[in-house]
Amino acid sequence: MTRVFDDDLDAGFATRAIHAGQRPEPLAGAIMTPVYQTSTYVQEGLGDNKGYEYARGKNPTREALERNVAALEKGRHGFAFSSGMGCVTSIMMLFRSGDHIVCGENVYGGTFRLFDKILQGLGMTFTYVDTRDPQRIADAMTPATRMVLVETPTNPLMRITDLRAAAEIAHRGNALLVVDNTFASPFFQRPFDFGADIIYHSTTKYLNGHSDMIGGIAVLNDDDLATRLQFILNAAGAVPGPFDSWLALRGTKTLHLRMPRHDENGRQVAAWLAERLGEEKVIYPGLPSHPQHALAKSQMSGFGGMISVELGTKERANEVLKRCRLFALAESLGGVESLISHPASMTHASVEPARRQHLGITEGLIRLSCGVEDVGDLLADLEHAFHVV
Repeated sequence: MTRVFDDDLDAGFATRAIHAGQRPEPLAGAIMTPVYQTSTYVQEGLGDNKGYEYARGKNPTREALERNVAALEKGRHGFAFSSGMGCVTSIMMLFRSGDHIVCGENVYGGTFRLFDKILQGLGMTFTYVDTRDPQRIADAMTPATRMVLVETPTNPLMRITDLRAAAEIAHRGNALLVVDNTFASPFFQRPFDFGADIIYHSTTKYLNGHSDMIGGIAVLNDDDLATRLQFILNAAGAVPGPFDSWLALRGTKTLHLRMPRHDENGRQVAAWLAERLGEEKVIYPGLPSHPQHALAKSQMSGFGGMISVELGTKERANEVLKRCRLFALAESLGGVESLISHPASMTHASVEPARRQHLGITEGLIRLSCGVEDVGDLLADLEHAFHVV
């Protein structure tokens, strides 16, 4: 398993982002981790190798990424996967038929699709609750509950879960608390501080930050859980290639530089939208008008660049989407470039319309991922786009 070096956890965040989990390459002293583009490794003899046998099991480039992100989350073990959904699927293989999962009702559409369309058919059961209210989590727990899974902030409604309360409820029921930390990143939120057992990310998003690879990563502290997930990683094989691992590792080196700019732009864009459209139409945890602003402040050190806006109808949303020039119409988030999307027909298209309506993912909802461009240019683009609203 890929465990962080002991001294990686003692340094500051920026130092960990740049150096954690990596050492100069021993052959030539290369300062950057090489791309170990190999499928197999030569062995000295039967049972005699350098710790590497076949690249599905272990790859040095991938291990450097795993150690690096684990250190950023102040965790002990990291496991990189070929996608965020490959990561979630592998985590779910820790459980079995008959196990019950309590899940936040407003999770990423792909997560819900996996649970509802595949894992439910294999005998797992799921209860979806509004995790803004810890009592609803507690009420959903059963003797068969093995995991509580939450996103915070959620996609795309920016709901906040009280992580400490969720951890206490999960542990009282002998269940794990698993947290999707993609929207906040370890720069703004570290769920282990509040009792989480597993943290996972789509590395595609803020960790990589450049919209040029697909990946996922899970971070754990428990040695036994880590051993089991290492076995699943190798056995099921949802591993990233070495170049994708290298790209994500390159991305984490600037996480501490990018996230404050995402946050600064997000705050200014959200404030502009709230003034332009009314606070009730703008969903951003950094706005004092957000109903969970105080909770967000208590467990996050910043709010990032994700904003949702309710425009009332699909037609009005489409008019805005068509008029944007800097905000590109595309799925995904967390890259240096700004994106805009329509969750009902994009990220959450796999969720049934009635369920989307129940959650508040309406046809008039749009989602912005504020990049790191000059904020004046972003505001000018929005002024042009929202002129029709």
